Amino acid sequence: MDEDQLRKKVRENMFLNLQAGYSHYLKIHYVYNKPSFERYPFQWWWDTCFHIFILCTLTEYELAKQNLMSLFAMQEQDGFVGHMVYWQRSLPKTIFNIIEAKPTLKNIRPHMSALIQPSFVAQALERIYINTGDREFLELMLPKIKKYHEWVLQNRDFDGDGLITIIAPVESGIDWKPTYDEVLGFKDGVASWKLYFKMLYSQFLNFLDRYDLEKIKKVDRFLVKDAGFNTINAMDLNALSRLCDIVGDTDSKKYSAHSAKMSMRMLEIMYSDEDKAFYDVYGSDNTKLRVATPTILFPMILPEIQLELCNEIIERHLNSEDDFRVEYPVPSVAKSERSFVPGRHHFMGQEFIWRGPTWVFYDWFIFMCLREKGLIKKATELRETVIKLITRGGFREYYNPFSGEGYGAQDFTWSGLVLDMQI
Repeated sequence: MDEDQLRKKVRENMFLNLQAGYSHYLKIHYVYNKPSFERYPFQWWWDTCFHIFILCTLTEYELAKQNLMSLFAMQEQDGFVGHMVYWQRSLPKTIFNIIEAKPTLKNIRPHMSALIQPSFVAQALERIYINTGDREFLELMLPKIKKYHEWVLQNRDFDGDGLITIIAPVESGIDWKPTYDEVLGFKDGVASWKLYFKMLYSQFLNFLDRYDLEKIKKVDRFLVKDAGFNTINAMDLNALSRLCDIVGDTDSKKYSAHSAKMSMRMLEIMYSDEDKAFYDVYGSDNTKLRVATPTILFPMILPEIQLELCNEIIERHLNSEDDFRVEYPVPSVAKSERSFVPGRHHFMGQEFIWRGPTWVFYDWFIFMCLREKGLIKKATELRETVIKLITRGGFREYYNPFSGEGYGAQDFTWSGLVLDMQI
């Protein structure tokens, strides 16, 4: 598939998954791209950011702006925005979707979840501004994004060390990531009905607590500082700092300083020199969750992480036959891990995703890490892998790392991130 064909296919897929309407309750029009028309009908937080990156590569700038405005349409007074926006359905699609919102009768109308996700939102606004120079739009959205990040910093830095704590696996965006098995009390390796119900029970208890963060913090059921989540949020604070500079906002220094603080704290408590990996941590003593998923590589993108260290991490993991070196990298967990399953695996209609197959999101992010550190040859190889996956398996949710066969949702938008993988 050549570049022109690829762009054409991505464009067709984005418009196939376009959703627009009018909320009589909110009295506003909304426009967003679904990740997949049938399987994922709602507006997701980080998906919207991915869609903005893709739309900007397609020069669909007005549509990118509409996606971002719709994402913030229900922003609460304190700055909070949920990771899912339910525009149409009176009830969400699955039991997990239902209990991801606060228990209230207000949920029979358009509403948001009570959870968060990794934030690319300042980077999305920055991308729009770089491409359009639209100062008016920048000044419209920047206060909203600042307010959101302030909420996260004030409400989710549970330990006061600069790092953000997630209260449920879904908040990482990587729902069934095997790193979390230990925290959930699942010891079997390969996902099963036991993991399904442990995950459901953990989330249901948050629901019963009405997402009272003080109560959730006190009971300490699932409190994780995720390496991927915190890397992405540190990146977003840097982008927020740059946007503040553009408009002459003196908060710029505050955000860049907090981003640097996050990076240094990740080096301090997440990095294992023995394993050459940044691990997720949990609990009051920041216990390392020693499972090799691609997020052990994510902090490489941060400016505070030196190239020499990055090369050591890449050699130990990305180039290793035991970990991530496969025909179609990067698998969502190392081959050597007990949880690794390369194909489709599910229970009661719930797919146990992020536990072996290759995801374009991981390839896109690691591509950015490699490009940031000047490792152009390896970054180019990763981009070529994604093109091969799309050619072999179509626009799918995830792929077999050995055969390239596509699984999960069809016409999945995330594959379009390949257009953003430019040297």
